[in-house]
Amino acid sequence: MKHEIKGTIMQVVEINLKKGETIYSEAGGMSWMTDNINMHTEAKGGFMKSIGRMFSGESFFLVNYTCQSNEGKVVFSNEFPGKILNFNLKDGESIICQKDSFMVAEQGVTLETHFRKKLGTGLFGGEGFILQKVSGPGNAFLEANGEIVEQDLKPGEVLKIDPGHIAFYEPQVQYNLTTIKGIKNVLFGGEGLFLAELIGPGKVWLQSMPLSNLANKLIPYLPKATSKGTSINFGRD
Repeated sequence: MKHEIKGTIMQVVEINLKKGETIYSEAGGMSWMTDNINMHTEAKGGFMKSIGRMFSGESFFLVNYTCQSNEGKVVFSNEFPGKILNFNLKDGESIICQKDSFMVAEQGVTLETHFRKKLGTGLFGGEGFILQKVSGPGNAFLEANGEIVEQDLKPGEVLKIDPGHIAFYEPQVQYNLTTIKGIKNVLFGGEGLFLAELIGPGKVWLQSMPLSNLANKLIPYLPKATSKGTSINFGRD
């Protein structure tokens, strides 16, 4: 399997398959493909795993794409402005991801639901209790919001982060919550009550534009309902 990631802000990953090679993605993930690619939809892993995928932001059904002759091509697009990252995972190697990050992977890659061990971290961490876990062997393609910054944490090194900026991290990284100190910081600092605390060793991938931040910025520009119908507001009040 060969691939190429194209574009800058709204990227696509173009995957070239030889005869008999198969990849899979969530339902509705494919953008375009050649005529010799066969699609097969299934509830991969059975009913319970499929239900778990839905809670982690993916579809109940997954779609297999198999090349039927010579060479074929399947292309997948970003759902929002950001980056596509390729992880070539070894057997037993895993990455923990934010919800709805998974795009497409080789057949050997396993997509699972990942629960944060501490209930408080899930309830107040800003991105929910349920994440995704992608495990090798094979290539997996994940998408993140905005630009990506990699941090390689040393043993015991601590990084405090607005939880929405966490895209992916290695399983050995500890994820905790810490409260913001100072009542004025909590009430007027704009970061809320909690920050995420990531403790090394391990690698962390941070994203510059969480979708929650983008949504909050767009709210003033969305159409507003009135008693006579819907009015469109193109500026701030």
